[in-house]
Amino acid sequence: MRRGVLTVAVALTLLGLMLAAITLWLGFTWAPGVNPDDWKAPEAYRILFWHVPAAWASFQAFTLLFIGSGAWFLKRLEWGWKLHVVGAQLGLVFGLCVIISGPIWGTAEWGTPWDLTDVRLNTYAVLTSLSLFLVMGHQAQPDTEDTRDTFSSVGLFGFILVPITIISIRIWQNRHPGPVIGGGEDSGLDPQILMVLLFGLFSFQILVAGQVMLRYIIGGLEDRLTEIQGKLDTRY
Repeated sequence: MRRGVLTVAVALTLLGLMLAAITLWLGFTWAPGVNPDDWKAPEAYRILFWHVPAAWASFQAFTLLFIGSGAWFLKRLEWGWKLHVVGAQLGLVFGLCVIISGPIWGTAEWGTPWDLTDVRLNTYAVLTSLSLFLVMGHQAQPDTEDTRDTFSSVGLFGFILVPITIISIRIWQNRHPGPVIGGGEDSGLDPQILMVLLFGLFSFQILVAGQVMLRYIIGGLEDRLTEIQGKLDTRY
C-alpha cells in the first residue's frame, strides 16, 4: 500500500514539474505580448506565468500549515503535526519561488527589485520568513510537545498574514500590480494569456499534491527511523 502511494506521489511530482516547465515554455514562446505603451518592460510580464501559480501554491501551503497547526495544538493529532511540517516546508519552497521571481520582474519594470513601502511585498516576505523560521526550528530543536506547541502557535497566528497579503493589492496598492482577474474595469487578460496562466495554476496544483504526499511519506519514514534508533540505543 505504501509503495503504491509513494509511486503516485513521485509520479504527481514529476508530472507537476514537467507541466510547470511546459507552462514556462508556453509563456515565453506562445503567449502574446502586452501593450508596450502600458509597461516599461513589456516582455518581463512573462514571468507572471511562474510567479502567480507559485504564489497561489504557497498560499495553499500556508493553509495546510494553519490546519496542521490547529489539529496538533487543539487536538494533539499526530497527522496534524506532520501536516504542519509539510506546510512549512512547501511554504518555504514556493515562497522562495515567488520571492526570487518577483524582484526579477520588479528590477525590469520598476528599476528596483523591492519596495519597502509596499504592503503586499512586505507581508509576503514575512510569511516566507515565517516558513524559514519553522523549517530551521524543526531541524534545530528537539521534538517535544512543548516545541510542537510553540511552532504550532506560530503557524496559527502567522496565518493572519495570508488574507492581509491577498487583499492588500485591493486596499493598499502601491508598487505591486492589482489583481488581473476580478480587479475592476482595468483588470482582465487576453484569452491566450489567461489560458497559459490557468494551465500554470493547474500544473502547480499537481505539483503541490505530489509534494504533500511525498513529504508526508518521508516524514513517516523519518519517524520510523527515529523509533528504530531509539530502540537500538536502549538495547545497546
